[in-house]
Amino acid sequence: MVKRERRILISVLLNTCFTILEIIGGLWTNSLAIISDALHDFGDSIALGSSWLLERGASRPPDSNRTFGYQRLSLFSALISGVVLVAGSIVILFQVIPRLFTPELVDAKGMIGIAIIGIIFNGAGAFILKKGESLNEKVLSWHLLEDVLGWVAILIGSIIILFWNNHLIDPLMTLGITVFILYNVTKNLKEAVNILLQGVPQHISIENVKRELMTIKGVLGVHDLHIWSLEGETDILTGHIVVKRALLKTPDQTRRALKEVLEKHHIEHSTLELESKDLCSGVECKDWPDAR
Repeated sequence: MVKRERRILISVLLNTCFTILEIIGGLWTNSLAIISDALHDFGDSIALGSSWLLERGASRPPDSNRTFGYQRLSLFSALISGVVLVAGSIVILFQVIPRLFTPELVDAKGMIGIAIIGIIFNGAGAFILKKGESLNEKVLSWHLLEDVLGWVAILIGSIIILFWNNHLIDPLMTLGITVFILYNVTKNLKEAVNILLQGVPQHISIENVKRELMTIKGVLGVHDLHIWSLEGETDILTGHIVVKRALLKTPDQTRRALKEVLEKHHIEHSTLELESKDLCSGVECKDWPDAR
């Protein structure tokens, strides 16, 4: 968790410093694209800052009120970041569309220099966050990846403007990149909402989990199975496992065999209740074979 906080903090500082440089550069080159991207980066800085604060809160240990701890705070950060990114992209789209019809003259040489700096700063931040596995860091890495791709587009566009005097290339490339980023961020937002609603994580198939549990000798059925995730990394399962009476004589070994199957599915935190068919509480119990 400490490493995660450090990664986000470094990204906050990189993004904030570059946003200040970007505003100055946009005014210097008279580039509306750079000024618009500066506003977008300012939104990114707010999102990254809130992420860092919420990640610090998420590192607090469990207590009597929050027995699972505060890890889910990072999900709120992912939602905030995703919403800011979508809003920023929409603003960029509104800025780009008029330029498709009336391209403006800009200082292409100045844009090339600023674009190179932008690729370095945002690329460093995206690389740092790419090492993380949490959903929050994935969303934040898309923030910065969007900026990297945007600066690549500005770099290529400014070179074309400089040598071929074609001002239409820049808004066309920016439009394509923004749509691409919106598509990917929407997927991350969908997963964040799914986790908040305690849905089954995308990387887990509940049917496959049931099927593999049933392959264990002596397991008759599985019911009341619930799988969810705290924050996109910690997956949790609770369930009732109906077994033959012989397995109830060695409950620890039986649970160990069940947990080994679950660990293959990235489920490391599980609560299992072993039942015989006679004491089974599920409606499916009558359909299972004799539990001798």
